[in-house]
Amino acid sequence: MTVVDERPEAEAPAPRRRPNRLLALLRNSWRQLTSMRTALILLFLLAIAAIPGSVLPQRGISPEKVNQYFVDHPDWAPRLDRIGAFEVFGSVWFSAIYLLLFTSLIGCITPRLRDHFRALRSRPPVAPKRMERLPQHTVLPASAGGVDAVAAVLRKRRWRVEVRGDEVSAEKGYLKETGNLLFHTSLIAVLIGVALGSWYGWSGNRLLVAGADNAFCNTRQQYAEAKLGPRVDSNDLPRFCLRLDDFQARFLPSGQPEFFNARVTVDGPDEPTRSADFSVNAPLRLADASVYLLGHGYAPVIRYTDRYGNSQVSDEPFLTTGDMGLTSEGLAAFPDANVDPATGRRVPGEQVAFTGIYLPTAPQQAPFVRSEYPTERNPALNLVAYRGNLGMDAGIPGSVYQLDQRQVRAGKVKEIGSKLLRKGEKWTLDDGTTVEFLGTERYVTLSIRHDPGSTPLLVSCGVLLVGLMGSLFGRRRRVWFRLLPADPANGSPTDGSSLVEAGGLPRTDYPGFADEFAQLIAAVNGDERAAERAGVREGTE
Repeated sequence: MTVVDERPEAEAPAPRRRPNRLLALLRNSWRQLTSMRTALILLFLLAIAAIPGSVLPQRGISPEKVNQYFVDHPDWAPRLDRIGAFEVFGSVWFSAIYLLLFTSLIGCITPRLRDHFRALRSRPPVAPKRMERLPQHTVLPASAGGVDAVAAVLRKRRWRVEVRGDEVSAEKGYLKETGNLLFHTSLIAVLIGVALGSWYGWSGNRLLVAGADNAFCNTRQQYAEAKLGPRVDSNDLPRFCLRLDDFQARFLPSGQPEFFNARVTVDGPDEPTRSADFSVNAPLRLADASVYLLGHGYAPVIRYTDRYGNSQVSDEPFLTTGDMGLTSEGLAAFPDANVDPATGRRVPGEQVAFTGIYLPTAPQQAPFVRSEYPTERNPALNLVAYRGNLGMDAGIPGSVYQLDQRQVRAGKVKEIGSKLLRKGEKWTLDDGTTVEFLGTERYVTLSIRHDPGSTPLLVSCGVLLVGLMGSLFGRRRRVWFRLLPADPANGSPTDGSSLVEAGGLPRTDYPGFADEFAQLIAAVNGDERAAERAGVREGTE
């Protein structure tokens, strides 16, 4: 008889799936990117990457300094330009660090925020069985109210309390993690504020001379330096005009500034006509712009009369040299001088310019190169006259504050003399033409800017500081109380009263927890005076 084995055949094991290497690589890369260590490294790299933007001139702020850097460093400048060293904050590598930091912070905060909300909604954990193993442990007589009285004391001291039968669990100190999350969330908001200001903000600098003929209107062409964000067009600038009516300044006897105030008239389609005052620490707030007072100086008023009797007046600002006496240097050019009224043509090579040093308070004796005080106590203007082809008709951009020295070196412009003029004095040149020093006008240096990210940035920085304080001073800790039954074997009194076993655990490094625990035990015992003597006061969290 043949026996047939009817047992089912063993099933072959299912083939193991090979892990997707690409998916694993992406998952591990994301974990590394969103770790706190990576965020700190990126923050450090961002600070290092910003150093070239502070050391080297930037095209968006001072393009003329960038051009001068190319002249001074012909070998290094092209190499630095290729890596974006003159446009650091708009370069690819700086933007990459910025975006990686932004992504890392979001990826780091999101799971922590979810866990923190879950912890806030959860109940304090159950008391451990062996509370004597906790860092803080004691046994005390039970109060008349039992666990309810213990819970009432804890709630009065702002603990989160959970009563489970004969046990009381309490927890405190969520402010630490809340502050930590606030700090990092505010850091993201700071990055967003900086990005808003960079994309949608604009700024410009302008020297504004007093007088109705020197009004400034908010167009890009009228700025000495202008920087518009990538999302801003010239047509987006608010429409308003400024006219400097008066400028007042007071100085200490030592020459140090004490008080500045500029009075302007504001008008335009986007601003009602009004008079406004502002100073260094109190800018002028307009609807979509703020006007800041950066500096001030003098604009000598010079009248030149050519050989045909035609007079021209120059009131170009003279830039201060940086000394406390407001010594100023500048240029008064008259390219349209000596035009023959019969033919309407200018005599070739007869353009005139004067370089000068203005001294608000000139010394009594030579040399007349430095002012002794910033106010006009003894004003004097030291002029040097030049005649020739000033090079202003060539279409090459040049400075309005300095004479083109290339024309001087080429012999196209020649010096014809120098003279010190007091206010109201006249100087007759060798060809019979005259130059007269009429006086001065005040001018101010203005910075006009609009930054839509400034308010979010300010709020974010305030919240960041609040979160930082909570993160530094918050202390997470837990306490438990268990009502022990009346049993002489566990140390209960022979009169039948119960005991309460208490234990405490700090979740973070907290040197003062022992004092706080002793204070809490004294309060549960009903001895408020002992509670006050037990240690330092509890925090407000």
